[in-house]
Amino acid sequence: MTPNKPYLLRAIYEWLVDNDCTPFLLVNAERRGVLVPRQFVNPEGQVILNLKPEAIRQLKIENHAVSFSASFSGNIEAIHVPLSAVLALYAKENGEGMYFEEDPEDSDDADNDTKTGSPFLRIVK
Repeated sequence: MTPNKPYLLRAIYEWLVDNDCTPFLLVNAERRGVLVPRQFVNPEGQVILNLKPEAIRQLKIENHAVSFSASFSGNIEAIHVPLSAVLALYAKENGEGMYFEEDPEDSDDADNDTKTGSPFLRIVK
């Protein structure tokens, strides 16, 4: 089966917007493939992105990543966040939303481990 995370993100996003909340996306910016302005990453390696429809353009919540463009300090930036780097999607106003356990590894990392012969375990529910 396909992962449920992108479906949950799309539903939570729509729910937050329908309730006039500001959707915030909490991201592990240290994950491979994350494209965000590095100056906004906190010392813990995380960044919070404002997904309010008026603040972003071309939002795509796909089965492998969240992407959009937004203005940061007056510069338009392309944002790309693999789903493995998404830690939460919640309302700025009250914290309501969904928080996710951090994925132990990117699927690309698992492929690389397999290619080098390094053992790894993956929990399958």
